Amino acid sequence: MRMGTYINLFKLCSALRVLGYFMILLFAAIVALTYYAVVFITWGPLLFRSPLHLPSFFSAFFVLLLFHILLVLLTWSYFMVVLTDPGSVPHNWRHHHRQQLRSDFDLETPAPTPSPAYCSRCQNGKPPRCHHCSICQRCILKMDHHCIWVVNCVGARNYKHFLLFLLYTFLETTLDCLALVPSFIRFFGGNKNHSLSPGSLAIIFLASILNLAFALSLLCFVVMHISLLSSNTTSVEVHEKKKGVRWIYDLGWKRNFEQVFGTKKALWLFPLFSKEDLDNIPALRGIDFPTRSDVDSTMRKTALGAEGMFLVDSGCGNTEVRKDYGETDNERDV
Repeated sequence: MRMGTYINLFKLCSALRVLGYFMILLFAAIVALTYYAVVFITWGPLLFRSPLHLPSFFSAFFVLLLFHILLVLLTWSYFMVVLTDPGSVPHNWRHHHRQQLRSDFDLETPAPTPSPAYCSRCQNGKPPRCHHCSICQRCILKMDHHCIWVVNCVGARNYKHFLLFLLYTFLETTLDCLALVPSFIRFFGGNKNHSLSPGSLAIIFLASILNLAFALSLLCFVVMHISLLSSNTTSVEVHEKKKGVRWIYDLGWKRNFEQVFGTKKALWLFPLFSKEDLDNIPALRGIDFPTRSDVDSTMRKTALGAEGMFLVDSGCGNTEVRKDYGETDNERDV
């Protein structure tokens, strides 16, 4: 290697997309293994083998019903995260100053804000809360992080779907662990009436270990994102906020929640938005965001943006912070 040359690691980021497609197959394999262990080995036989024994019948019916409801919801949410565009900056976007951002929230009028940053890699303006992803090779509106499990960025337009996917996956994996415990108790307790073959026991054991590992890791991830949601903060912005200063986008837990989930309570548990919410809540589109008026100009400038970072999710809640060098023409392009 010649003196003065360096390896640009950001050029290798796009290789993570290939790993992401493998993660989709891994997700499908784990779901199939768990389904076989819970439905075909553990609880399905109880449902059909002893219909006259009401306690066992109703227990099996309840477990299988809850299992399938959570499975449908988490799978639906998962593919909505995968297939939904997190939000791209419109071509030749330029900041249009607004004296007042009107919304259903009846917020205070924000003070004048500086012009957002410019991305030299995309050759385009950058709205507030937007960051460049070196994996997707584009700027993402209200970027939270790039998740290799969904081969996509998590941004303004699919953050709700991502949160629902986390929640339902945590609930499903917790249910799976509890549902598979009786099989271990019967087997290791010396119950001679159990009908588990060595192969079935191995499948149950593997499914239990995998679901327990995911449940524990997702618990930490769910708690973290609940905290971020309550303060209207993304994973990137955690590193931009100043300690002891009220975050410029923190409008109170109720308004923060509605900026991600919308105002239609009937749709809060589903990866869907009403047309009314999409039309009336600018934050769901990822371009305009209501702000607090009781913050100083320094904090406002920090939030709207001179220096960018982006996060890459390496799985199981682990994130890696990387500098975004595509902010201005004065910075090196990678």
